[in-house]
Amino acid sequence: QVQLVESGGGLVQTGDSLRLTCAASGRTGSRYAMGWFRQTIGKEREFVATISWSGALTYYGDSVKGRFTVSRVRDSNTVFLQMNSLKPENTAIYYCAVGGLSTLSDQYDYWGQGTQVTVSS
Repeated sequence: QVQLVESGGGLVQTGDSLRLTCAASGRTGSRYAMGWFRQTIGKEREFVATISWSGALTYYGDSVKGRFTVSRVRDSNTVFLQMNSLKPENTAIYYCAVGGLSTLSDQYDYWGQGTQVTVSS
């Protein structure tokens, strides 16, 4: 079993920045990718970013390209999501996940409980 714990969410104003952290522990097994997704009430879970085990490969959702940056401590179980120039539409619960390097949520095997990000206008 793998446990994921997200932190760093909060209430900010438009244009502010936040950095989310996700730490994985437990039977993480072989090298895996770590991804970020977000969800708001009544909407499907949306892909935000993902990063390979080595950190060499990263992919982003179209709506966050150029503003969000995903990174990880090399060969470790900790991943970060730096979010800049935040907008009210970025308000959501942000989830960290472990699994394949994919934009699809069903390719991830383990999920954290999420951290709330709220951006006020």
